[in-house]
Amino acid sequence: MARPKGQQDGDGPRSTRTKVAELRAEQARQAQRRRLAVVAAAVAVVLVVIAAIVGIYLTRGGNSTQQAGGSGVQPSVEKAVTTVPAQTLASVGKGSVQQWPQAVKAKPITAGGKPKVLYVGAEYCPYCAAERWSMVVALSRFGTFKNLGTTHSASEDVYPNTATFSFHGASYSSRYLSFVGKELTTNKRSGNAYTPLDKLTAAEEAQIKQVTGGGQLSFPTVDFGGRYLVSGSQYDPSVLQGKTMEQIASALKDPNDPVAKAVVGSANTIIATLCKLTGNQPGNVCGTSTVKQLQRHLDASS
Repeated sequence: MARPKGQQDGDGPRSTRTKVAELRAEQARQAQRRRLAVVAAAVAVVLVVIAAIVGIYLTRGGNSTQQAGGSGVQPSVEKAVTTVPAQTLASVGKGSVQQWPQAVKAKPITAGGKPKVLYVGAEYCPYCAAERWSMVVALSRFGTFKNLGTTHSASEDVYPNTATFSFHGASYSSRYLSFVGKELTTNKRSGNAYTPLDKLTAAEEAQIKQVTGGGQLSFPTVDFGGRYLVSGSQYDPSVLQGKTMEQIASALKDPNDPVAKAVVGSANTIIATLCKLTGNQPGNVCGTSTVKQLQRHLDASS
C-alpha cells in the first residue's frame, strides 16, 4: 500500500510516543541531578562546619584546660571541694600526707598588705594535678575562687591523665590572703616540650628564687609568703588514678576513703600553714584542735 504523501519512515503515533517517553526520561534525569546537587551542597556545608569546630578546638589547645561560661568545673564538684565538712577535716587529720610544708628563711612576701601565696606548676605535671586538689580545699577555707578550670596531666607522663583543676585564668579573693596560681605550660606537646601558657612576672621570679635559693624550679613549687615552701606533691598521685573529677570530689566527704586521707590530709597541713601566715585568722578555721596540733608539728620541723 502506498504511504500518504509527505509521511516518512518512523512518523506516526508510535514515533510520537517514543519522543514523549524520551522527553520524560530526560526530565527525570535532570530532576535526579538537581537532587544530587542539593545533597552535595548540604554535605559540603556540614563538612565546613565540622572543620571550623575542629579548628577552634585545636586553636584552644585541644586537651588542655576546659572552661565554659567562666568556669569549667561542674557545680557539684566545686561545692564538694570548696566546702569539705569541718568534721571530715578533723577526722582525717594529717591523713596519708608524705611531705609537709617546710620552713624557709626568707623575707616575708605580701601583696595588698596580705601574705602572698604563689603556686607555680604546669598542666602536664601529675604532681601538680595532685597538689591542686589539696590547695583548692585548703584555700577555700580562707576565701573564694572564681573561674577555676579543669584539666588533666599529660597522657604520656607517669600517673597519666590525672583529673584535676587548673589555676590558669582563675582568680582568688580573701580578707586574709593573696593567692596567685601560674600554670607555665599546657598538657599539649609542642616538639620535645609542652606549649607555653602563663608567665611569671619579674617579682614572682624573684619570689621563687628567694625561697628556692635560685636552684632549679620543680613542679609544683608553692611559696607561702616567703615563710614555708612545698616542692612536689604532698601525697602519692596514684590514689587519683583512673578517677573522674566527680569521683574524686565525692570521695572527699568520707574520711576513711584513701582519696580523702591523701587530699584532705595534705589540705589540713596547708590550712595549718596558712593560719601561721594570717595570725590564726579566721578563728573558726584556725582555732580548731586539728589545726593547733598540726601547727605544733610545723614548729617542731622548723
